[in-house]
Amino acid sequence: MAFLKLANWVLYQLLANSCYKAARKMRNYDFLLGNPSLKSSQQPCLFPSVAKCGLDKRASHTLVCDIQGTLLRSSQSFFPYFMLVAFEGGSIVRAFLLLLSWPILWFVDYELKLRAMIFISFCGLKLKDVESVSRAVLPKFYLENLNLEAYKVLASTGSKVVFTSVPRVLVEGFLKEYLGVGDVVGTELQTVGKFYTGLLAGGSGLVVKHRALKDYFGDANPDIGLGTLSLHDHLFISLCKEAYVVHKEDSKNSTTSQMPREKYPKPLIFHDGRLAFFPTPSATLYMFMWLPLGIILAIFRIFIGNYLPYTYGMLFGFWSGVHLEVKGHIPPRSTTHKKGVLYVCTHRTLMDPVFLSMALSKPLTALTYSLSKMSEFIAPLKTVRLTRDRQKDGNTMQKMLREGDLVVCPEGTTCREPYLLRFSSLFAELADEIVPVAMNTHVSMFYGTTASGLKCLDPLFF
Repeated sequence: MAFLKLANWVLYQLLANSCYKAARKMRNYDFLLGNPSLKSSQQPCLFPSVAKCGLDKRASHTLVCDIQGTLLRSSQSFFPYFMLVAFEGGSIVRAFLLLLSWPILWFVDYELKLRAMIFISFCGLKLKDVESVSRAVLPKFYLENLNLEAYKVLASTGSKVVFTSVPRVLVEGFLKEYLGVGDVVGTELQTVGKFYTGLLAGGSGLVVKHRALKDYFGDANPDIGLGTLSLHDHLFISLCKEAYVVHKEDSKNSTTSQMPREKYPKPLIFHDGRLAFFPTPSATLYMFMWLPLGIILAIFRIFIGNYLPYTYGMLFGFWSGVHLEVKGHIPPRSTTHKKGVLYVCTHRTLMDPVFLSMALSKPLTALTYSLSKMSEFIAPLKTVRLTRDRQKDGNTMQKMLREGDLVVCPEGTTCREPYLLRFSSLFAELADEIVPVAMNTHVSMFYGTTASGLKCLDPLFF
């Protein structure tokens, strides 16, 4: 009997506490839609906008800020970046589970939401896989969402420290390599051996920024603090000598806050991963809705590329969403040379030789370095592997040129960005007729090539 009374008391306390938290959340986050001015009256802006921060003579100053909502324009949630970890570092199943959890997570408070996303995204992942995603996948999306006004202030200071409640492993590499941040204080994750458990390390919980700032600087006050309009950020930046806020309206204004590519703090040359779009919850939902049709479409394109003549292949390819644009003209073939023509391409994707063959409406032999067995099997043209041994590759190219026309990508690796990589000059020593070809590719959902993923799936993602 005593046990039942104790159980009833505990249940009552839990329910009362939950209802109290829900009521507070509804008031704080302005679910009272009938009074749109309530939010601004509850959280008045006590600090000037980041656009009013002077940039002169800041080299000796110390700046503190968060990456979420301050340095990055997407302030609502870190969900897209967790989705990138789940999809690129984990699997499509893990990404689907994270998407299924979003409708539930939308109703819970920030701390519980972040803990749940960390667990779903990280539980069971290898340390090296997460490191690969943070180094090769996330920087592209961070740069595309970088707040220009906040970055100007950050770049003008000499010492920079970032305090954030998101996992440190997700942001530290980017902040230090691209933005020159000296130190990053973030949430630490628990590991067992070479795997993440999805739990927080040491039972310390998420990083509370204003407390972490006091622990880091002690009695000293940083010179500049950047934050958002939230109460936690007001507590955080109030500990600084100067404080500025990033308004949501400023973040949404792409003309003033979006970082142009030419102003990137460091050129983005290489990046990996399959996803070409920013995986917000709605965009990710559209992707999963598209997948069944996309698989059928990929098989259809493979079929028309292998079994239909070039004219019909280009026609059906256009109907399936492939747009091929050819500029320039094909030089006339010399009648004095007995060797075949060597087409030298810039390397955007593994499909470069296929598109060139379709544009010329004639078969070519493609020289490749690292092509999966599956891609070789279903390729609509003949492929020959190179070994990266100059002598052997030279003999192979000489032999193939005597048999017909060749296409080669001398850079040896794909580059998605508009840069020309260093390449081998071997092709210039072997061919009598060389035709340079500049390739450019635009995708909207998936990248067809990857350095760390399953290369056997490349044909499906194209």
